[in-house]
Amino acid sequence: MFEALRLRQSEVKAAEGNLRTAIRKLDDEKRAAFFELYHKKLKDPDTYAVLNWLFLTGLHHFYLGKLVRGTINLVLMIWGFILLFNGPGWGILVILAVLLVEIPVLFRSQIIVQHHNLAAGERLLKEFTSGHIGHRK
Repeated sequence: MFEALRLRQSEVKAAEGNLRTAIRKLDDEKRAAFFELYHKKLKDPDTYAVLNWLFLTGLHHFYLGKLVRGTINLVLMIWGFILLFNGPGWGILVILAVLLVEIPVLFRSQIIVQHHNLAAGERLLKEFTSGHIGHRK
């Protein structure tokens, strides 16, 4: 939940280096197939940040495939807006609570998406090296 606070740029960079080294060990055909699939899985940090900034309803979590977290965000924001009309103090508290959790996410969107893309690459490479994915067109 607090990935924005726990991710370290140096650790993500080191893991990216390890992934690049492992990819280089693939033969040319598998490497080309890997990159073809990998590029389809990549997410854009700017899109993630815009979704967070404009729609604090959790759309940025859905963008990365985090359905549970996105749903929780969406429900809390809707609940907060409903409470604004029925109990303004509680509505403001709920919305502020979501904002307090999401503001660090907004400012660390680059590393969050970089980490997400890295994890996708590692999963895909594991599939390639275990033989579960052959050459696909």
